[in-house]
Amino acid sequence: MNRGPYIFLGAFALLAFSWTAAILANQLGYGTLTPHYDAMEGKSFPAPQPGIVARGAMVYTDLGCAACHTQQVRRADLGGDLTRGWGERASVARDYLHEKTVQLGHNRIGPDLRNVGARYESPEDFYQLLYAPEQALPGSNMPAYRFLFEESKISGERSKDALDVAVAPGYQVIPTERARSLVAYLSYLEDVYAYPETQYVYPEKEASDDAAAEEEGQ
Repeated sequence: MNRGPYIFLGAFALLAFSWTAAILANQLGYGTLTPHYDAMEGKSFPAPQPGIVARGAMVYTDLGCAACHTQQVRRADLGGDLTRGWGERASVARDYLHEKTVQLGHNRIGPDLRNVGARYESPEDFYQLLYAPEQALPGSNMPAYRFLFEESKISGERSKDALDVAVAPGYQVIPTERARSLVAYLSYLEDVYAYPETQYVYPEKEASDDAAAEEEGQ
């Protein structure tokens, strides 16, 4: 008896089931996500990225930043991201809703950047880190991105955008448009809004709340 057709059909059914589980199930679960409208604040979250932020995201992709940095804060029971101060809560799918390219990342050679906008106070901090990371963050193994800046001769007054770095007398270092876009994007990375689904990714907070309630009851 020729069992070839049965073997083929069995293999096809197995592949079809795997595809359905891996692709279609995720599409049904996440493909219908929409922004969450907050009636109290009168607006939806997440908000669409402004133009310069969207351009900065393309610079981030072009530079391959995802090779060394992730953008996904893990739950407390999956790692120490929250205790490291990488975010106030774990990341959820809705956070990435308006992103053309989701930068989950490949390695954590450097820190997670999903909420890096909350960790640096001003664009100047980012510029310093990009221009001279070993000075801005001693011990850092991040390469310098000095090609994102240009050194120009001071004509009249020093530019308000000039970096506070040592250069030849009479010269200044100015961020290029690519640098400005990238820094706008990095400054924008800050997930603070608590979506309804974030209540399910706070095991560490829930544990501390339970402990506090128990102590208060004693």
